[in-house]
Amino acid sequence: MRVLGVDPGLTRCGVGVVEGVAGRPLAMLGVGVVRTPADAELGHRLVAIEQGIEEWIDTHRPEVVAVERVFSQHNVSTVMGTAQASAVAMLCAARRGLPVALHTPSEVKAAVTGSGRADKAQVGAMVTRLLRLAEPPRPADAADALALAICHIWRAPAQNRLQQAVALHAQHAPKGRTR
Repeated sequence: MRVLGVDPGLTRCGVGVVEGVAGRPLAMLGVGVVRTPADAELGHRLVAIEQGIEEWIDTHRPEVVAVERVFSQHNVSTVMGTAQASAVAMLCAARRGLPVALHTPSEVKAAVTGSGRADKAQVGAMVTRLLRLAEPPRPADAADALALAICHIWRAPAQNRLQQAVALHAQHAPKGRTR
């Protein structure tokens, strides 16, 4: 499975492509950051993020796009920018017919480090180790994008089995019965 991980942000939008399957060594195919100037008009920044993500999709041909799920923060302007960049990533994937998977920061940290409370340094160190890199990707947004891709590769098989079980249960449940 080839996954484009996107750590959304208006100034720095981390992107990383990982290929592999759960239980096997993973390979990093690319990592980087789509940057926009903080003083640029919002619409222009969103277009720049779109163009950057489209270029990554064209270059690496992922099968899935994994995006960090926006969560509540105290800083509303940060949440808004993250949500807008996240929506651009989802739009780019949908336009190509690519499935989008959303993972919370704590899910990603837990998948990669074993702790949902890991800090950025721990995530970067584990990404470096798991992908057999010489050094942690910089900036942290790039490492976070790779962590999203790794998380999805590892979690997708279990999520798919769960979805199939729910669908099968729904097909065989008595009709008209509510709980």
